[in-house]
Amino acid sequence: MTFPTASDTHDRTVPPIGEEEPDGGVSRFGVDGTGVTTDEDNTAIAFDKQANLVRTTRIVVGLDGSTSSLAALRKAVTLAAGSHSAVQGVVAWQIPNGYGGYNFTDWSPETDALQIMNTTVEDAFEGTAPEWFTPVVRQGNAAAVLIELSKGAEMLVVGSRGHGGFAGLLLGSVSTACAEHAHCPVLVMHDDDA
Repeated sequence: MTFPTASDTHDRTVPPIGEEEPDGGVSRFGVDGTGVTTDEDNTAIAFDKQANLVRTTRIVVGLDGSTSSLAALRKAVTLAAGSHSAVQGVVAWQIPNGYGGYNFTDWSPETDALQIMNTTVEDAFEGTAPEWFTPVVRQGNAAAVLIELSKGAEMLVVGSRGHGGFAGLLLGSVSTACAEHAHCPVLVMHDDDA
């Protein structure tokens, strides 16, 4: 799967929004900006050609390149198989405040976010993602982006960056915010859940 470069846009659904295919199936367009076709109640509609069925719900999964976020994506895919849901993988990025007046000139957080998406998709799907998976790379605070995209979703799955022992029982700031404010049930995966 080839993703756009960082210079294309700052808020995008990857791959680009598409149109109806010759066989009548709908491919990758959306009225809610997520790349998944939805009705007025934000119910996802994605056609799964391999299983020959319409996936009428959506599971959102937060991705950040960590082991726990890869576990979250794998869990979301497992849950999607049983519920015939589409999966929407989300990587959020933002430009950090300058530290001591030092500005980053050769580094792009959006390019890093696109690379995280590429690597995670390759690892989770062993190459090519299925048609019912929609990768989204969006600028903004990770918790805020995931909470917004949880509207109308069946579930939000996120990783937690616990470090084992007592610290491993604690949630990270993004997973805590999502658990408190998401518009759907939230499942938090730890590194050892992989």
